[in-house]
Amino acid sequence: MSTRNGDHHTVPLSVLLKREVANEKIERPEIRYGQASQSKKGEDFTFVKTESQLALGDGVTSYSVFALFDGHNGSKAAIYAKENLLNNVLGAIPPDLNSDEWVLALPRALVAGFVKTDKNFQEIAQTSGTTATFAIIEGWVLTVASVGDSRSVLESAEGGIYYLSADHRLDCSEEERERITASGGEIGRFNAGAGTEIGPLRCWPGGLCLSRSIGDMDVGEFIVPVPYVKQVKLSSSGGRLIISSDGVWDALSAEAAFECCRGMPPDAAASQIVKEAVQVKGLRDDTTCIVVDIQPPEKPEPPKPLPKKQGKGVFKSMFRKKSSESSSQVDKEEYLEPDFVEELFEEGSASLSERLDSKYPVCNMFKLFMCAVCQVEIKPGEGISIHTGTTDSRKLRPWDGPFLCLSCQEKKEAMEGKRPSGAGRYSSGSE
Repeated sequence: MSTRNGDHHTVPLSVLLKREVANEKIERPEIRYGQASQSKKGEDFTFVKTESQLALGDGVTSYSVFALFDGHNGSKAAIYAKENLLNNVLGAIPPDLNSDEWVLALPRALVAGFVKTDKNFQEIAQTSGTTATFAIIEGWVLTVASVGDSRSVLESAEGGIYYLSADHRLDCSEEERERITASGGEIGRFNAGAGTEIGPLRCWPGGLCLSRSIGDMDVGEFIVPVPYVKQVKLSSSGGRLIISSDGVWDALSAEAAFECCRGMPPDAAASQIVKEAVQVKGLRDDTTCIVVDIQPPEKPEPPKPLPKKQGKGVFKSMFRKKSSESSSQVDKEEYLEPDFVEELFEEGSASLSERLDSKYPVCNMFKLFMCAVCQVEIKPGEGISIHTGTTDSRKLRPWDGPFLCLSCQEKKEAMEGKRPSGAGRYSSGSE
C-alpha cells in the first residue's frame, strides 16, 4: 500500500541517519491537528497524545500519537484499546535504546502491543470488536499500524499521496480469505433465502466482514489483531495526514478528501471532510476524521495546492526505483538531498513467527527470558520459541528466540487455527 502509482524501494534507516549527521541535525517538525465526528452508533473513539517526552540512551526525545478506533457490536473493545494500546506498545520496546534504535524497534513493538491488547481484552470476556489505526510521529518519521478498515493516508508537501494502512476487508484479499478458511472459518455472503446472497463477504459464524481486528473473540481467533505496519520518513517539507473511519472512506476517495480541505487549518479540514462524506451518503455510520499537519517550523501554514498540470505526474518520483549503479553512487546522488517521502519499513503478514522474528541484534531488541508479546518474565526452560510449529527448517532449534510464555503460545496457536477458540458465536455481524 504505497503510492497509487510509481515504483519504490526501502531506504535503510542507517543511511538516513548518516545523511542527517552529514547535513547537520534537521530541525524537528511542528505538529498541528484537528478532529471532527458525526455519530450514528457512538462506537468511534479517537486518542491523541502530542509531544510526549521520552528519555532514551542518547538524551530526551518527543513523539506524538494519533489513533482511531471504530467499534462494532458495542463500544467496549474500542474503549479498551483506546485506554491500553499505547502502554502495551511502549512496554514492548526494550529500555536503554537510543533514539535511532527506538524508531527501528517500533514496527515489532506495534505488533506485540496489538496482540497483547487483544489477548488481555479476551481475558475480560467481552465480545465486541474494533478497528485500530495507530500513528506514531517521531521527528520526521511516521509509523502507522492498522487492523480493520479505517484508513490512514498521507499527502506530502510535494504532492504525492501515500496509503499507510491496509483495508482488512474480506472482499479485498484472497490471501486473508485463504488464511481464515485454513484456520477453520467459513467465508460467504449473507444468505437472504432462496439461494440469494447479498452484501460483502463475511466470516461465519459471526458475519464479520473484517479479517483483522482487536476483540471479536466470539467469531474466532483467526480474526487476528496482527497489524499491517508502514513506516516512512517525510521530506523536510512535511505533509498532511488523514486518519478516518470507514464512514469517510465509503464516501470519499483519498484525492477527494485532500482536495475538499485544501488550504484549511487541521480543525476546519477535519470538519470539512466529515461534512463532505455525510453529504455524499448521509449519516449511515459513525463518521470520524483526524487531520494532522506535519510542518517545518518556518512554514506554519498548510501546504498549498500544486498546479493542476503537475497532478499525478509527481507520483512516480515519490518512491525512486533503485538503479543498478553501485550503492555508493546511489547514496551520493539519491540520498544526499531528500525531497520525497522515503519508505523505511512495510509488512502485512498475519504470522507472528515472521513479525516477531529478530532482524536486528538480539541483545538490543529483546531479553532472552521475557515473552515477546506480553513482556512477562519467563523462567529458564519455560519459554516456547516463536518458531515452534513452523515449517522453516532453519528455525526448528528450541533455543532460537524470541520466546513466548505459555498463554501467548496458546494465543498464537488459536490464531493459526491449531487450537479451538471462542465458546460462543454471534448471530449476526455489524461491521
